[in-house]
Amino acid sequence: MRTLTAIAAVITTLILLPSPDSMAAPQQRLRERLIQRMEQRAGQNDEAGRAERATPPPGAQVERDIAYGPDRKQRYDVYLPARVTPGAPILVMVHGGGWRTGDKALARVVNNKATWWLARGGVFVSVNNRLVPDADPLEQARDVAAAVASIQQHARQWQANPAKTLLMGHSAGAHLVALLGSNPALLRQAGAQPPLGVVALDSGALDVPALMTQQRVPSLYRDAFGSDPAFWASVSPQQQLQRDGLPMLLVCSSTRRIPTPPCDEARKLAEHGRTLGVPMQVLPQALTHAEINDQLGLPSAYTDAVAGWIDQRLR
Repeated sequence: MRTLTAIAAVITTLILLPSPDSMAAPQQRLRERLIQRMEQRAGQNDEAGRAERATPPPGAQVERDIAYGPDRKQRYDVYLPARVTPGAPILVMVHGGGWRTGDKALARVVNNKATWWLARGGVFVSVNNRLVPDADPLEQARDVAAAVASIQQHARQWQANPAKTLLMGHSAGAHLVALLGSNPALLRQAGAQPPLGVVALDSGALDVPALMTQQRVPSLYRDAFGSDPAFWASVSPQQQLQRDGLPMLLVCSSTRRIPTPPCDEARKLAEHGRTLGVPMQVLPQALTHAEINDQLGLPSAYTDAVAGWIDQRLR
């Protein structure tokens, strides 16, 4: 956490440097390289830098590495409370890591969220998917859709209700779940029943074309989205949003600015949703990108707000 805080401080300092118009070209190039390096490091550290493994909540049962496809990455883990209430809701979590790294069994992906969700009587599922360079973001979203279909098919054996599925993701995972929520046809094509709603935790890629045409684009985004504007649009929640899009809660860090402010992207997507009749709520939080992931599930107004939104979907 101290590493991420230091990175955030460096980025903030760089942002406060003189504007490009007042800087010599070599200084500006150095500034851009430093910002890109810091942002890339932050994205990698977000899920992979500290590979602390998840600890199941006390009394929980865990079923690990359930396959939903032939690739070794196409697996998920299921966390069950000691006593499952018949018809329990299912929360499906997709990790972040810049579309290249991350894992379903990391502590910051699972611990606080699973403890909180299981205490509510629900079933928590943490999903892996194929990653860059083996799968681009569209293929990754299709993996998540296939995982949702598999989870729903197995739900009854955990005494869970497949019709009470909710989808959540952080960072790159937030982009993937927002893409599925924007275009539920991807879920239906995989044989999944569309979830009741989507919780996107601080995605930095809700409008991929706008992101990729920024003056400074960190390499993790270039590696994921490439250089084809048509592909950018095909994996962009903003451009893919349909009238049958799913209700979404867009949690965003109000302290983050690089490469684009995530709360601005969230508000823009929510406004697009309003014009199409798709319910969306933006939830800004004065937390870092990592804290939005880590702290969900801990007692706080933040957790209460997310829980309240989920409760509305489950009614």
